[in-house]
Amino acid sequence: MKLDILAFGVHPDDVELSCAGTLMVEINNGKKVGVIDLTRGELGTRGTAETRKEEAAIAAKIMGVHVRENLGMRDGFFQNDEAHQLQIIQKIRQYQPEIVICNALVDRHPDHGRSSKLVSDASFLSGLRKIETSFNGEAQQAWRPKYVFHYIQDRYAEPDFIFDISSVFDRKVESIKAYGTQFHNPNPGADEPQTYISTPAYFETIISRHKMFGKRIGVEYGEGFITEKRIGINTFDALIQVST
Repeated sequence: MKLDILAFGVHPDDVELSCAGTLMVEINNGKKVGVIDLTRGELGTRGTAETRKEEAAIAAKIMGVHVRENLGMRDGFFQNDEAHQLQIIQKIRQYQPEIVICNALVDRHPDHGRSSKLVSDASFLSGLRKIETSFNGEAQQAWRPKYVFHYIQDRYAEPDFIFDISSVFDRKVESIKAYGTQFHNPNPGADEPQTYISTPAYFETIISRHKMFGKRIGVEYGEGFITEKRIGINTFDALIQVST
């Protein structure tokens, strides 16, 4: 299946927190969209790799994505090296997305920035025909996405553009809440400690950030992105018309 957009998250829930709204709007626009998680999130303080897998499947249904896979890289210990790049190159060539979306360039969690560079490098290398990969026993053709966008995570960054997600924001919140082991849950397991992201206050910061991005473009909710190259338009109709 060829995809229009392929979103990568180093941990299950990164995509939901950061760009699920954009993906859902584009699905509503008729685009084919996939999500690939690099790790199982097995080092997370709460929950397990198995519960994260179940939660990711529920979130995928809420988002309506056409594909969701997990590459099974080692949480916390994967590297931006040839072996890991080849795993991502194989997926990019398999799905041939026009747009790749991945983690923040810089963030408080070291996995986020490292995976961002890994996916970005692999996206470029995927276009080099002398790098050989195969899928189901057949040689793959070189493929380079037209754009690589980085979503914004906990550390504040100035977005290059903001996507209006007002029409799907309630579903975005549903997709995040699918991760009951990770975020605020009034009935957590007896042995589950409180963490930075499991407090009610953290969830409020997520909502506030999307409101802030939305306000900056005159809509209710938005998701911010950083682009690796300039975006061009050929009609002013591509711009959001904000009433004054």
